[in-house]
Amino acid sequence: MSVDKSTEKEYLDIITASNLTYKQKLLHLAQAAENNCNPIKTTKEFDKFFAARGLDDMTEGKAPYRPRYICPNYGLFAEQGSEFLRLDKPETLDDLLWGLAMLYDNVPSVTSRPVYCGQLDKIIDPFITDMDDDEVLPRLHRFLNYIDRTVASGYCHANIGPEDTRAGRLLLQAMIDTQNACPNLTMKYDPNITPDDFMILCIEAAMKCANPAFANHPMHVNTYPGDYTVVSCYNVLPLGGGAYSLDRLLLPGLARMSSSVDDFMNNILPSATAELCNYMNDRIRFEVEQSHFFDSSFLVKEGLLSRDRFTAMFGVAGMSECIKELLHFDDDRAYGTDPEGNELAQQICQKIYDQVNEFDAVYSEVAGGRFTLHAQAGFADQVGITPGVRIKVGDEPEVFYDHIRQCASMHKYFNAGVSDIFPVEPTAEKNPEAILDVIKGAFAIDDKYLSFYSSDSDLVRITGFLVKRSEMEKYARGEAVLADTSHDGEGNWRANDLADRKVRL
Repeated sequence: MSVDKSTEKEYLDIITASNLTYKQKLLHLAQAAENNCNPIKTTKEFDKFFAARGLDDMTEGKAPYRPRYICPNYGLFAEQGSEFLRLDKPETLDDLLWGLAMLYDNVPSVTSRPVYCGQLDKIIDPFITDMDDDEVLPRLHRFLNYIDRTVASGYCHANIGPEDTRAGRLLLQAMIDTQNACPNLTMKYDPNITPDDFMILCIEAAMKCANPAFANHPMHVNTYPGDYTVVSCYNVLPLGGGAYSLDRLLLPGLARMSSSVDDFMNNILPSATAELCNYMNDRIRFEVEQSHFFDSSFLVKEGLLSRDRFTAMFGVAGMSECIKELLHFDDDRAYGTDPEGNELAQQICQKIYDQVNEFDAVYSEVAGGRFTLHAQAGFADQVGITPGVRIKVGDEPEVFYDHIRQCASMHKYFNAGVSDIFPVEPTAEKNPEAILDVIKGAFAIDDKYLSFYSSDSDLVRITGFLVKRSEMEKYARGEAVLADTSHDGEGNWRANDLADRKVRL
């Protein structure tokens, strides 16, 4: 069997790369092979938008054989064990943690590794009632280090909260101690449930290790029937299900295709939205009807996943650059601070929201037969596309609360993930109450998700995922690094000037 020269070169470039580990080469080769199969046909109109960089398939692969994001009910595993993995119901903390470790190795995603590792505080808490802290902490250190060294992806994510639990407090301490980039951690905050002293601990941890970030629990809790999770780089998905796919409108590319604001709003944007919706349905049909993932996965057979708790995410990116293109802004005007630009952004989001919520999404019962909306992701190779509806670095309002008010005003359109990231002065560690006041104020005006990190921290946020600056620097020098999110992080850090984010407080 022979392959064409361009395909052979693609394979050999991966095989001979000096800055990829063996596992990273394996994953790259698997995706390259998948992309030489093309069972999902696209229309000429879709291809036109895609070629103009107006649509984006998020490099999910041309022949999807697993959902993009998978959110198993690990709490059920803690209650029953796994017949497939020949694991009895865990009786001790060691049983639980090593059982979870074995389970993680069998949970796929678009990265081929788990993007969700559980609501860890609630899963762990019942197993430590008869143990002292000095017995629990070394076990949590080993467990978190195992995840960091084996999953080795900043897209892996755990949750705690909104309740204050002993396990939650110990997990925070363990994350400070280990200083890992994996897993990410979200604290589900509810002012009516979460005590301030527990939030102060969370904020102190965030200042020391950039974990946790903070989700507005009351705004997310009713997104789906049953429980929700926060996974990967801030995706809000149903527990026991997940997302078939995430595909995006790249708004700057669509703006460049338009002759005017009216042409954009009335022709280009509706046409691109329709094409992307139909493409997403075709991907879902292939996953459900032909890939046989849901027929063959032990996660489904043992109840940790259910096909009817999956949906797909319709994403948008590059609002900042889109507004600049459409309104021909010079350097004195920008989305985020210009009233005309901000109003047009609202109109664009409302139009997308209305059209997507009128579309019949197949196999998406958990979301009422609709796609969910998302404004998070960004890629290193997509220069000039600020993630989601965020304000471009360098265009931020001078006043912190003006920045938050603008962000919060855009969050209402996106139920599957939207957030903002703020580096803060290292001295803020001495005044966590000030950050708590910011969180309370932001969530009171319906901001959905916030994250903070110390401006001098080695651990930093990119689009939402966590990486180490030191690892990005190694990769930039041509060295191999363990976590492949350092690859995208390094390019994104440079392409979007993330080192120049306005430092707050």
